Amino acid sequence: MIQTLLSFGHGYSARALSRMLIPHGWRIIGTTRSADKAKTLINAGTEPLIWPGTDMKDALHDATHLLISAGPDEAGDPVLTALRDQIVNAAPHIEWAGYLSTTGVYGDHQGRWVDETTPLTPSTRRGQYRVDAERAWQTLAAETGLPLHIFRLAGIYGPGRGPFAKVRDGTARRIIKPGQVFSRIHVEDIAQVLSASIMRPDPGAIYNLCDDDPAPPQDVIGYAAELLGQPVPPAQNYETAEMTPMARSFYAESKKVRNDRIKTDLGVTLKFPTYRDGLQALLDGDE
Repeated sequence: MIQTLLSFGHGYSARALSRMLIPHGWRIIGTTRSADKAKTLINAGTEPLIWPGTDMKDALHDATHLLISAGPDEAGDPVLTALRDQIVNAAPHIEWAGYLSTTGVYGDHQGRWVDETTPLTPSTRRGQYRVDAERAWQTLAAETGLPLHIFRLAGIYGPGRGPFAKVRDGTARRIIKPGQVFSRIHVEDIAQVLSASIMRPDPGAIYNLCDDDPAPPQDVIGYAAELLGQPVPPAQNYETAEMTPMARSFYAESKKVRNDRIKTDLGVTLKFPTYRDGLQALLDGDE
């Protein structure tokens, strides 16, 4: 049987995983809402399905692996809401299922460390939606034996998603909030963790995906400017800086996220263990 990954919400991280799997003979089926994006997926070797709008019965029948990246909202997880019964029927032949969540489920810890055993105390609605979605998938797995793995992703960056463009055009800002730290993960490291989990399934496992160096956001912008030989953007106080509600909400939580489990359980060695490694690689690749 051909190893077939059915990827719901086939976005940035899922595409990076596909680039690792396709050379090894995998069949990738990815859902998208857009006909234009479907064309892009075809060019990358992925079979696109417009969803919602396409019957997923055949795709679920063919799938050996599931990846769920589609984000939940107040109505719950969109994949479970629409396809729960079909997934129940498919569960017996699924070898691995991955749900991409977020470290936002931990909430605010005032800069302290968290790991996969830390209680989930989200402080935003988006974080609570993710907690609810995780639990819904865990309930389904308990009922059906679906081999579910949960991946809690820190802030994602990579090609096309780095700070260099804003530094170059002068729109980058160094927002200063004392004690604020974020964890990050390069998209290629997300892909290699997912691939390692696929090769070493451990149903029920939960993994934090982040690098080794949680850091204040202003340090990242400053380093990007240094790499470009540009002036470091001036500091702005968080309390008085003009920000969208969405941008401000990211500063509501400060924590350092431990990643020991991806190393000890999956044998992963990060390609980009710090943002400095990642940014240098992006620059060398002429992001």
